[in-house]
Amino acid sequence: MKDTVTKKPNFKYDSIEDLRIVVKYYYGEITIADIISSWEFAFANNLIPENNRGFILDYRKATFNISVSGYSQIPEFYKENLRFFQGCKIAILIEKPKDIVIPVLVKEEDEGYQSAPFTTMEAAIKWVLE
Repeated sequence: MKDTVTKKPNFKYDSIEDLRIVVKYYYGEITIADIISSWEFAFANNLIPENNRGFILDYRKATFNISVSGYSQIPEFYKENLRFFQGCKIAILIEKPKDIVIPVLVKEEDEGYQSAPFTTMEAAIKWVLE
């Protein structure tokens, strides 16, 4: 019998229900595949309510393992799934300066949704609610 290694999920979903914001926390090293599979998990498990105002993606306990040339897969995925993201704001929490590049590049390709990087939860919430 062949041994298989199953990667432990490196994300957790939560929500700020009274504000209608979905929060996703990431942990450890994050790849494009991790980002996409975490969204697919949310879609499959109905974790995004219909009246959702926006998202806060907390990468403060994570590190991107994403090449600058590969970042465009993220906005492409959002555009392919506008039924979940249309008109929403996606706040990205980042603390490590080297990780700010990816959210800034993604923001340049926003279409049908808005995204922006932040360093505090308070600023992210305020922006999503504006």
